[in-house]
Amino acid sequence: MMAHGGRLVAEQLQREGVTHLFTLCGGHIQNIYDGCLDVGIRVVDVRHEQTAGHAADGWARVTGVPGVVAVTAGPGVTDVVTALANAQRAQVPLVCIGGAGPALLTDRGSLQDMNHLDLIKSITKASYRVLHTERLPEYVSTAFRVAMSGVPGPVYLEMPLDVLMGFGESEFFDPKTARSLAQPAPDPAELAAAIALLEQAERPMLILGSQFRWSRDTRALYDLLEKFPMPTFVNGMARGALRPEHPCGFTRSRKMALANADVVVMCGTPFDFRLDYGREPTWQPGTRIIKIDRDATTLGHNRGIDVGLVADTGLALRALVDGVSKFADTAGWLASVRAAEDKSRAKMALEMQADGDPPNPLRVCAELDRFIDDDTIVVGDGGDFVATAAYVLKVRWPGLWMDPGPLGTLGVGPGYAMAAKLARPGAKVVAVFGDGAFGLHAMELEAMARQGIPVVCVIGNDAGWTQIRRGQVEFFGEERAVATGLAYTRYEQVAEALGCHAEWVETAAGLAPAYARAFAAAEAGRPAVVNVKIAASEFRKGAISV
Repeated sequence: MMAHGGRLVAEQLQREGVTHLFTLCGGHIQNIYDGCLDVGIRVVDVRHEQTAGHAADGWARVTGVPGVVAVTAGPGVTDVVTALANAQRAQVPLVCIGGAGPALLTDRGSLQDMNHLDLIKSITKASYRVLHTERLPEYVSTAFRVAMSGVPGPVYLEMPLDVLMGFGESEFFDPKTARSLAQPAPDPAELAAAIALLEQAERPMLILGSQFRWSRDTRALYDLLEKFPMPTFVNGMARGALRPEHPCGFTRSRKMALANADVVVMCGTPFDFRLDYGREPTWQPGTRIIKIDRDATTLGHNRGIDVGLVADTGLALRALVDGVSKFADTAGWLASVRAAEDKSRAKMALEMQADGDPPNPLRVCAELDRFIDDDTIVVGDGGDFVATAAYVLKVRWPGLWMDPGPLGTLGVGPGYAMAAKLARPGAKVVAVFGDGAFGLHAMELEAMARQGIPVVCVIGNDAGWTQIRRGQVEFFGEERAVATGLAYTRYEQVAEALGCHAEWVETAAGLAPAYARAFAAAEAGRPAVVNVKIAASEFRKGAISV
């Protein structure tokens, strides 16, 4: 059957399992919308292309398969750059379709004509320009294969206007035969060395990172810790890999554990700023390192290692489960780390229960945690307030926590939250914002209300970019702290004007009732915003922001 290029694209997307396309409208990509209507793909429009890109990213985090974003030429592509860079740094698979002027008019000055590929290459796994209508499905299939292979990441497809408007017949590609689900397993010799190290360990610990999100064997973590209990710390997209009550799960005692561990198993996470680049004194020179990563080039990055396994995290952990046959009694070691954890948690508890007004940010988060259940998806978009929330809000499974990640990209919240609610309509979705971050894409509330995407948004409003301002004041003094102060703006009034349920809270006693009304509104199909004036807290004092 002859069809225009947009229909060919949509049909292949449908074969890839795509049900939602995130976009901001543009003339160069209209044919794709038309094709999506034919095959039943929902077109979800937003108010800024960056949000559309973050939504595709968020879709992948929640579902485990790539999300798809389509943007128009020129500024449409430049606006999505931040989202692509964020996905690349976080190792998230997505497919970005970029419009372009007619190929026939390239470099002649057509509307929004520019060299997109050179701009995009450094922030994607691959980028392609499709010049023949008949090959559109082939390139869509290729994009999904590349995005999901090895270390996941974003792929860019440029589709000129005349290619999308052209008609042709095309072969379509079955994902079952166009790519493999195979994941890398550890090298036998290196595995034997890792097993030997673990069998000698007296104070082992495990750090689990984002690559665990893409493993098909998530049970291996529980099986390893049942056989060989050790303190375990999770970060990035691995949050929720251990349920909050698991005896091996810790969040507030990593520094103490690293100072005393003799063997550390690093899984799918780099020696970057979050782990002090593997340097002393955070890391001890005698600590033995077993590092697991899908990318062999990262194994010795920033710090030398003792054993490197080029492997999927789940498959590597499964191999350790099967291979480790003897190990030390770690009960005393776990107890000492738990004591450090409990001491730190006790300090937090005082602020989590504080009754002062305006409420302490830890109290704001503790009250919100009462509304978090096993299926709730939590999105964090901000600095200081979101970092606080990360220690209080308890998620139970991988894929239920999303945040700005290692690129520190504020503005992810609306896109992540919209995608999460569309992917999991039966789940509660909570977006936790700092007041600074909320201002970046607040107009997306209109897109949520108009399209029936009922997310609950909670703003921690301290009238400033506090994660930056705290250090600025410390270094330069209060009188020279510029560009970091905001006002206690009534953002909920903006939300109400955009069609959302709205709450303003400035007392600790008002938190729970406001949350209850907000979740009730979302349950009835209406997005909700709870804008909370929060007090200052020393909880995050000393946290780095660079």
